[in-house]
Amino acid sequence: MPPVPSTAPAEARVKLKANTDMAKFGYRPMAMKLSEASEFLDERIDEFVDIIQKHHQLEYSAFGNPAAMSPTQILAVGRIASDTGEGRMNAASMVLETSRRMGAGLRVPLRMEKGGYDFFPGKVVALRGNNPSGEYFSVTEVLAVPSLQPPATAPTSIDVHNERLQSDDGTETRPLNIIIGAGPYTTDSDLSFDSLHELCSQAAETKADLLILSGPFIDIEHPRVASGDFSLPAETKIDPSSATLTDVFRVLISQPLSRLAQTLPSITIILVPSVRDAVSKHVSWPQDRLARKELGLPKQATCVTNPMTVSCNDFMTAISSQDVLFEMQRQRVVSGLNSDALASLARNLLTQRHYFPVFPPLPRDEKALTVGASLDVAYMKLGEILTVSPDLLVLPSVLTPFVKVVDGVLVVNPGQASKKRAAGTYARLIVGPRELTEDEREKDEDVDHQLFNRARCDIVRI
Repeated sequence: MPPVPSTAPAEARVKLKANTDMAKFGYRPMAMKLSEASEFLDERIDEFVDIIQKHHQLEYSAFGNPAAMSPTQILAVGRIASDTGEGRMNAASMVLETSRRMGAGLRVPLRMEKGGYDFFPGKVVALRGNNPSGEYFSVTEVLAVPSLQPPATAPTSIDVHNERLQSDDGTETRPLNIIIGAGPYTTDSDLSFDSLHELCSQAAETKADLLILSGPFIDIEHPRVASGDFSLPAETKIDPSSATLTDVFRVLISQPLSRLAQTLPSITIILVPSVRDAVSKHVSWPQDRLARKELGLPKQATCVTNPMTVSCNDFMTAISSQDVLFEMQRQRVVSGLNSDALASLARNLLTQRHYFPVFPPLPRDEKALTVGASLDVAYMKLGEILTVSPDLLVLPSVLTPFVKVVDGVLVVNPGQASKKRAAGTYARLIVGPRELTEDEREKDEDVDHQLFNRARCDIVRI
């Protein structure tokens, strides 16, 4: 890690630009119509037909209905599902669910003739095979789904962003210092929020430029919050009989962040909500942002949606607090592949072009939690990864914290800041400037960001 600067920057060095239309997340939750949910699921399959056709340069006539009996080899595009409503999906229970356009919405059992596949419920796949008996679709090949192109920026804009990394006297280049944390931020035994205080202390001590925090903040699954058996510090002078969860957030979350902002005015703070946040008025995913002013957060804080894609200077960051890695890992059916499991999970998300490609999600009882994925399927299109892949993908999960480069994307699971009985982990990311070559300057064309080549990320135990 580079040495900590002796002085903090005079002004914020991070410029944020939303790449997500956050206004669309203000939809009315718990009002889902089955017809709208079905339409999204159907359209998703049809969109992948177009993607596969273009990438592999296929004639449309090559595609067919896998549920129709035919000895002829066809290409079938559909969604992986299980033929049983109970238990985990396995190779024997896998079916392919078609869209109305491609197969009248029918399901057909799959028989995989070869290994080399990585499936989970909800994954949209392209399969080559036939259905000679009408009873099952015999698969001989799984076609690759192309990755999205990396984002790119004009060299002149890169220079502007690099200028922000110069010291105030212009004599040295200071890399960006980013801290990434994910809730919960306190153990089950109390509401001390020691992990949040430690993150704020680290941000202040290391002169952090950006602090990314994802929920849950006030966790509705916390035993004390669920029972209501807790009290606020005496110095808050809030009448317990009239206190609200907003008051609790103001005292336990906003006050530490406000003290950090006073100590380090140049810091930028991003807050991503969770469906487990007690103060969130939006109870489903995709999820609207938290109310910054109502919660008493400092002006340095920016509340964003869940999921969110935002440009931080010259690199694109994507964040979703929904634990999709755990959902995929629990329901995967893999054969003939020996690749890195965690990297494969992230690659699945990127190639599926969605922050939560699992459908249906795990039932609540299997996770032993009061809150499940809380999907509003009719609005799941808001969870799509649009046009380009991110440079930095933040996916908080209960799985082992990790940092991996997957298809040119820096994928980070910072872990939980606090576990049930002990402190957890967070991620610290150092990002240097994007150095431009003379050739790139002469061509004057947009250049990719190459974040993975100029960044160092460490998982730090609290």
